[in-house]
Amino acid sequence: MNSLGRRVLVVAFDGWNDAGEAATAAATQLRESRPYDPVYSVDPELYFDYMYTRPHIQADADGRRSLKWPDATIWRPRATARGTRLWVLSGAEPARAWKSFAAELVDAALSEDITGVVALGSMMSDVPHTRPITVFSGSDNDELRAALGLERSTYEGPVGILSVIAAAAEEAGIPTAALWASVPHYVAGHSPSPKATLALLDKLESITGAKVARGSLPGDALAWEATIDAAAADDEEMTEYIRQLEQTRDTWDSPEASGDAIAQEFEKYLRHRGDGSDGRGLGRGPHR
Repeated sequence: MNSLGRRVLVVAFDGWNDAGEAATAAATQLRESRPYDPVYSVDPELYFDYMYTRPHIQADADGRRSLKWPDATIWRPRATARGTRLWVLSGAEPARAWKSFAAELVDAALSEDITGVVALGSMMSDVPHTRPITVFSGSDNDELRAALGLERSTYEGPVGILSVIAAAAEEAGIPTAALWASVPHYVAGHSPSPKATLALLDKLESITGAKVARGSLPGDALAWEATIDAAAADDEEMTEYIRQLEQTRDTWDSPEASGDAIAQEFEKYLRHRGDGSDGRGLGRGPHR
């Protein structure tokens, strides 16, 4: 048994933590791969600003329309098979009362006897879409780092709700790891990013030992990459830019490269996120 135990809560929130929708798509894939039951939801009135995260109106199969409010829900796997089981916590990043929000959900996790937490996130990075998606795998828990070969981030600066929940879980005695996929920043117009979702699920399976169904993601990832290849082929400047990213990535992957390269890219992203740095996007030109 690894240090995360056999009852692992996988956490993913849309918004700041979810470039290319990679993290929330991974949570959706988990929930759709087998039966799950909702076991706990927060009161949206306490945590969400509806001017920022608006409710949606939707129709069911019979045409009846109803409001769907922003939420955060813990889902329990219905099956009780041997081996590691994955609970899922997903929803929208709250607008207020983050400490209370995290404390409430960690209390609910404790009531489910959760033994470990894995937070899923994704970030826009200077990486090529043609290479395997890099996943930063880290933890502030000494035992987890030793057992699973995880990194320890040295980042200091603004964080999202994932970090707040991770801190609350660790304080409550639940060991927590974080997986962050690097999504090529120039493919912002080609969301979602199934290749990044697939990379997160691959790493999740690796560190938890749980069997994770991939569904159509392998084929979707190939189609996503081919679509970007076709778009870049019509843009000589973009083709050259991607080639430069490939050369940098290949240097990182060489035997002589530092083992801290992925961690440094992760921290660079967080440090400079929203600082107005120049970037490129397919069909968009430079943007800020």
